Amino acid sequence: MSKILIRGAKVLGGEPQDVLIDGETIAEVGTGLRAEGAQVIEADGKILLPGLVDLHTHLREPGREDSETVLTGTRAAASGGYTAVFAMANTFPVADTAGVVEQVWRLGKESGYCDVQPIGAVTVGLEGKQLSELGAMHDSAAGVTVFSDDGKCVDDAVIMRRALEYVKAFGGVIAQHAQEPRLTEGAQMNEGVVSAELGLGGWPAVAEESVIARDVLLAEHVGSRVHICHLSTAGSVEIVRWAKSRGIDVTAEVTPHHLLLTDELVRSYNPVYKVNPPLRTERDVMALREALADGTIDIVATDHAPHPHEDKDCEWAAAAMGMVGLETALSVVQHTMVETGLLDWAGVAERMSFTPARIGSLAGHGRPVAAGEPANLTLVDSAYRGVVDPAGFASRSRNTPYEGRELPGRVTHTFLRGRATVVDGNLA
Repeated sequence: MSKILIRGAKVLGGEPQDVLIDGETIAEVGTGLRAEGAQVIEADGKILLPGLVDLHTHLREPGREDSETVLTGTRAAASGGYTAVFAMANTFPVADTAGVVEQVWRLGKESGYCDVQPIGAVTVGLEGKQLSELGAMHDSAAGVTVFSDDGKCVDDAVIMRRALEYVKAFGGVIAQHAQEPRLTEGAQMNEGVVSAELGLGGWPAVAEESVIARDVLLAEHVGSRVHICHLSTAGSVEIVRWAKSRGIDVTAEVTPHHLLLTDELVRSYNPVYKVNPPLRTERDVMALREALADGTIDIVATDHAPHPHEDKDCEWAAAAMGMVGLETALSVVQHTMVETGLLDWAGVAERMSFTPARIGSLAGHGRPVAAGEPANLTLVDSAYRGVVDPAGFASRSRNTPYEGRELPGRVTHTFLRGRATVVDGNLA
């Protein structure tokens, strides 16, 4: 591979520096660098980050290729600045065996746009009754370390305890979709003033918070790791903060949409705003931002949930839950966290690259921008502002809540092990 010289980039938002890529590796970082025959990219003060890592992506393949495929999903990921994604297990068939996770892993290798690390199901068929082949999935070529029934909650406390005990042996983590099923039967949106006025079934905050409280106590009892998916309420923040103060090994994620959008948007009855967990109140949004800033919430994860047009362009009650997010995540984080002064770009790198890679035990990603490190990098034009147009998405689906909204920032270049997957804002 040829040499690439990125000239004048603000590494993690710091002073402009030059970064020389030689093959798959960062060869040198400094000022006034020169390299004979290198391709030169004039960064002109753009932000250079380590390649982003998403711990929560739905790629839908196998089984729902009408929504997304590994190829289209990884193209969307690269467009958004990601060099690695963790693919959730709620496919058809469910990724609950070594064979299925290896299939997804190999499809990721073939796509070439970003690395795909499969997440294995906790229980067979996501049915919550019997543990999946956790050890076999870990020992497979895919090397699974994260397990989740996302889309469904592991609501049986005995099953959850056994899962935590099992993965402890190899340093794995259980990622819980915190939703007490009996408390959310028929729920359509956040339970509160807006749901009462609209006459839609309410989704109470306690349905999330009660599961988190139980699971952090189970993790403490077992001495294992638990990760909370798409945390969405102020009460959940307080439980996680309390658990961390006790030394419990818990991590948590927040989605970009829960950092920005509120349940007031549901007044439009536009199903693009229907998501699991639901959009919450302004108070919750502010609590989530503060928790992400102070480290109570560890990472931003997209919960990229693509759906075909017919599954979202229908009446509210019949619409599928979920939003696409890979291509807009960094812009939303810049808008809600950087431009508000809650995070700097080094903090963004911590929450969108370093920490998710660490939680998922993903080698080669979430590494410093330094000599000798893998050249997984993202170059961001933070001064850019543009209106979101889903017609230009690389994802197969278009169910974004940001259509027509102006957001800041644009990924101009993404490098996967030194190979450009995005150049001047376009897929290579």
